[in-house]
Amino acid sequence: MHNAPAILDLAALAAAPVSDQPFRHVVVPEFIPSATLARVYDGLPRMARGGSFPPDALRLGDAARAMMQDMEGPALRDAIAAKLGLNLDDAPTMLTVRLYCREKDGQIHTDSDAKRVTVLLYLNPEQPAFTQQEGCLRLLRGPTDLEDYAVEISPTRGTLLIFPNGPGTWHGHRTYVGPRHSVLLNYVTNDSKARAELRRHKLSALVKRLSFAA
Repeated sequence: MHNAPAILDLAALAAAPVSDQPFRHVVVPEFIPSATLARVYDGLPRMARGGSFPPDALRLGDAARAMMQDMEGPALRDAIAAKLGLNLDDAPTMLTVRLYCREKDGQIHTDSDAKRVTVLLYLNPEQPAFTQQEGCLRLLRGPTDLEDYAVEISPTRGTLLIFPNGPGTWHGHRTYVGPRHSVLLNYVTNDSKARAELRRHKLSALVKRLSFAA
């Protein structure tokens, strides 16, 4: 049996401040402690293939698999609900993994309104491109200017970002092409639109499992 607190630093999440600029969010550096992060990263696939993958479609190492399970577990759900003052008891989850960033990725957007809360976990080691702000997520003050940002988050060191989704939660990043490992967890609404998105997510998982088996 794995120990959830050894994978996810829930105490660090509990201690992290909630910021309101440019919209409500929480950033937790080293949410995955460095020694554990190395084991998680070693257990992730390496591929030059863009898009999002359900964890079940990927061959993961033991630490990476345990982390995925904990991301969808009740301890993190309860910690996020307490931090943001939300009731997430009935919120279904969607969990996907991104492994590679394409030139077209990172355009300014808000998330689907079926997603109540967005949780991003970045798993990459430091590298020069990220130091030069390529591929670093920016929380933006508006929908038109990628340089008009209040916060920039390097996709490294097990950093966690959480924000309640809304019409003004604009975000994006400068162009980067190359490996960029991240986990996206969403707590979604319990309505027909979200159920349709969950069905698409499950179909995508099946298709990608079949494509990897081929």
